[in-house]
Amino acid sequence: MKDIIISENLSVGYHTNRKDQPVVILKDVNLNLRAGELACLMGPNGIGKSTLIRTLAGLQSPLCGTVLLNGLPIHKQSRYERARQLSVVLTDRVNAGNLNVYELIALGRYPFTNWIMKLDKADNQAISKAIEVTTLSHILHQKLYQLSDGQIQKTMIARALAQDGKVMILDEPTAHLDLNNRVEIMRLLRNLAHNHGKSILIATHELDLALQLADKLILLLPGGKMVEGIPEDLVLNGKLDETFQMKGYNLKTGKAEFIPEKGIKVAVKAEGYTYLWTKNALERNGYEVVNVQENFDVLINTFGNDTMPVWKILSVESEKSFHTLKSLVNFLNSL
Repeated sequence: MKDIIISENLSVGYHTNRKDQPVVILKDVNLNLRAGELACLMGPNGIGKSTLIRTLAGLQSPLCGTVLLNGLPIHKQSRYERARQLSVVLTDRVNAGNLNVYELIALGRYPFTNWIMKLDKADNQAISKAIEVTTLSHILHQKLYQLSDGQIQKTMIARALAQDGKVMILDEPTAHLDLNNRVEIMRLLRNLAHNHGKSILIATHELDLALQLADKLILLLPGGKMVEGIPEDLVLNGKLDETFQMKGYNLKTGKAEFIPEKGIKVAVKAEGYTYLWTKNALERNGYEVVNVQENFDVLINTFGNDTMPVWKILSVESEKSFHTLKSLVNFLNSL
């Protein structure tokens, strides 16, 4: 895979009124973004993700160091040269007046047209492809103020895609979206990277989705340090724990940790989703779930399938069956 963006000894931050004393947020940042790769930039709030995003995109000058876009310093390229190679989606609220979806997507072609935005065949093909990939054809004539947050975000991604550059940089593209839309946006971006050859960088807090969908994580650690790697390596070597200092969340299992406050060991004979969600319900309510080969206080057997399971408690004097986990947990709590 070809490196599209490379940063060399990059320091980012901002200047104060005293020009000789800039505020350095991150320093010695050396990273690369490759074609066909979805990379997620992650770190605690206030660590400098947005500042780094803006610097990599050429929207903000580095304090020192260089950002190369296709081998040339990005800050020495004109905004039109940058825009033909790189598109940006920031978290700023869209203020597009009375534009509809199609018109906003078409604005992605501005680096390739004249001042009156006359579209040629290549422009229309790029717009059509962006609409097809983002599945927005059914709302093209709706005004932006009529859209949901998820639809607006997809429209902004389609506009960026219509620019047809090799790089897409996005700052919190799933902010304020519900779970279904967050998953859809992340899957869309992964598809654009893997099946359309884009190099995509996302600044995000979506740790659970990034662990499952990203090709690479770039972690900004306290103290201005940076590490990168595939998600699984960063979980196993502890760098994700070091970055986020998890409280009650086990990155290795991907689950919240519960304290078995009831002091009761429960063994569950089950498989598949029934076992996973039975275990979750019991642990959330303070029970310790153990293997059936271990010592236990209560044994629960399951029958049926994942759609219609039945739970039966076998270790009390009278056997009792339950058709919901709520009724099972309520009974255990009453013992």
